[in-house]
Amino acid sequence: MRGLQFELESGQQRRVSKAQERLKDAAGSVHAAAFVNVGDTIQVDHEAGFLRGHGTQVVNGELLATVCGIVERVNKLVSVRPLRAKYNPETGDVVVGRITEVAPKRWKVDVNCRQDAQLMLSAVNLPGGIQRRRTAVDELNMRSLYEENDIISAEVQSLYQDGSLHLHTRSLKYGKLENGQLVTVAPYLIKRLKQHFHHLKQYGVDLILGCNGYVWIAAPSESGKSSVSDTPMDLSNDHGSEMSSKRSTTLIPSAQEDGKRDLSDDDKVRDSITRELRERICRLANAVRVLAALGLLIFVESIIDTYEVSLSWDTAVKDMLAAEFCIKIVEREAEHRDKKELAI
Repeated sequence: MRGLQFELESGQQRRVSKAQERLKDAAGSVHAAAFVNVGDTIQVDHEAGFLRGHGTQVVNGELLATVCGIVERVNKLVSVRPLRAKYNPETGDVVVGRITEVAPKRWKVDVNCRQDAQLMLSAVNLPGGIQRRRTAVDELNMRSLYEENDIISAEVQSLYQDGSLHLHTRSLKYGKLENGQLVTVAPYLIKRLKQHFHHLKQYGVDLILGCNGYVWIAAPSESGKSSVSDTPMDLSNDHGSEMSSKRSTTLIPSAQEDGKRDLSDDDKVRDSITRELRERICRLANAVRVLAALGLLIFVESIIDTYEVSLSWDTAVKDMLAAEFCIKIVEREAEHRDKKELAI
């Protein structure tokens, strides 16, 4: 179980092994022949020909795997998708990142990629959505919008051959995130969907599933957009979460403004976050951690399902990270896939 460390008793080990065997043969699982290790030979049709893709290499006429992963075939193209890798960005991806540096006319953002992404000053909204050239005043006031360690949501605008990527936050749904909790998972566990911004009305919580493996769970903002901040609300063990308390700013002050910040609105927002809401946020965050530890796909339905199961089993927030709860989830998933296979 990735990310969570605990010792299993002999009875629990037998239950886990039995559930894993059921999952291997269940519907929706990947066949064992699709997995390869470094140096394994990949079976291809030499007479019809093939194209060598990523993670493969031809040695003495045989196609060998250069990484551990799953063999993928698209027509004649054969490639190996690694099981664990850094985030591989694509244009249009919704990402959650952390500001690491404020540079001239740009911010550098950690998006769990091989190198930091860049958010240009020209790629953010000006006050009131005004379309004009950025001035020296705008550059001087960059820290009033984003500063080091701020959490933001953005979209991948462009990719370059050297591996660098540029972001943009021109839409009102993007920007600084506050009053929430950040959970880090493996990027390949995030299921790519058309919508990565979710408002869970039944819980009163905003959820952002970043394609880069950063999941943001937070209290909804008063404006209704999914822009919330980190406040200390961890009721459980701190596994992969980042907490901080920041002010909220969505637009760069114009040259006529004096640059003063009124924190009274932010204080009201923090006061409005009740203990019950904090507990719901932490329960959802632990549901994401459990799914990531078990290697299950993370999407809004699976998170809600794990959340509801923890309530039906009367599991405390902190106990969701215990071995017994994780084993029950594995057994439940195996049973669910067995039923799906019988239905087919």
